[in-house]
Amino acid sequence: MKKITPFLWFDTQAEQAMNFYVSIFKNSKVGSVQRAGPDGPVISVTFQLEGQDFMALNAGPQFKFTEAISFFVDCKTQEEVDGLWEKLTADGGEESMCGWLKDKYGLSWQIIPSALGELMGDKDPEKAQRVVQAMLKMNKIIVADLKQAYDQK
Repeated sequence: MKKITPFLWFDTQAEQAMNFYVSIFKNSKVGSVQRAGPDGPVISVTFQLEGQDFMALNAGPQFKFTEAISFFVDCKTQEEVDGLWEKLTADGGEESMCGWLKDKYGLSWQIIPSALGELMGDKDPEKAQRVVQAMLKMNKIIVADLKQAYDQK
């Protein structure tokens, strides 16, 4: 186990959430499933997404996820952004602004193309600012629209 591992609190859906996330991210795997007795309900699970370890617990409805914690996903292509966006917002997920979304479990994700940071980091402050302004109008980040704003004269 790594020194720091995100630990997610679910009401009763830890196993379903784990299977959902593992089905979405390519480099992922199920770790363990702990039950209350041989045939009892799932208490906790461990899994890995893109090399990052996670633990999840079924602990009841006392606490809910908020946007104060999110998972940032660096995407190399628009196709990757589109695919993750579609899968994570499916079945009750919600789009938000500037590349943020909530999945059907209420967990917040930032689905961000690498190009956003590259274009926003340009040495020309006017180009960088145009990219920021374009991004602020988006829900899902569209790289072509960022580049169009960047290239404006």
